[in-house]
Amino acid sequence: MKKTTYILILSLLFTNTNFSQSNSISPDDYLGSWLMYFGTHHLNDKYSIHYETQLRNYEPINNFFQLLPRVGLNYKIDDNSMVTSGYAFIPTQTDFDRGWGDNMVTENRIWEQFILRNSIGNIKIRHRYRLEQRWITSQFQLNQINPEKNTTYKNRARYMLSLKIPLSKNKDFPLFLSIYDEIFLNISNSPFNQNRLYGAIGYQMNDNTNIQLGYLKHHNTVSTEIQNLNRLQLAIFLNTGN
Repeated sequence: MKKTTYILILSLLFTNTNFSQSNSISPDDYLGSWLMYFGTHHLNDKYSIHYETQLRNYEPINNFFQLLPRVGLNYKIDDNSMVTSGYAFIPTQTDFDRGWGDNMVTENRIWEQFILRNSIGNIKIRHRYRLEQRWITSQFQLNQINPEKNTTYKNRARYMLSLKIPLSKNKDFPLFLSIYDEIFLNISNSPFNQNRLYGAIGYQMNDNTNIQLGYLKHHNTVSTEIQNLNRLQLAIFLNTGN
């Protein structure tokens, strides 16, 4: 009888442990990935088109989180400064391990930014100031026939400080270190939204193309909780029309 009782207790403990673990699945527990492409097509000496696509996953090669296509029109003020205005449409799956499908959050975003460049020695420094106007739509599946949608409007400000540091003087294999920190601030009563700290090794393939492989430490606010995310990043940067 005692043996049977012990087995029942252990079974219940095992079941409860598994149940609690299944309910505690969090993006914090997984190493995710961001695959990114950034392009700039020059129309003339002053105007160029910015375009990019980012695929973000909760895990290294699967488990969709977010798709971010973004376009903008750049105006070059001088060799060290530029302004941009553009648009992005962003579908996001806020439920872990659910993938692309229903109940995703979608966002229509208009954005403006100012970039200022300078250097110290051979270290290139870039300051990026960005404003965003965001229309965020959430869908609630009350029943299978009539889903309810709710759209909220938010304003956000962002500041990024980035450094590009040469690592190699070998022109045949030019490596560099890319570092940035970016803070996101809501223009509201709860200002802190996100902070991203990034470091990567880059390879300058030619004057117009480079590739970067790096790591992102991402503190992200969801409701009233702050997620502590770890993400691998692979990015390609391409300039055309020069």
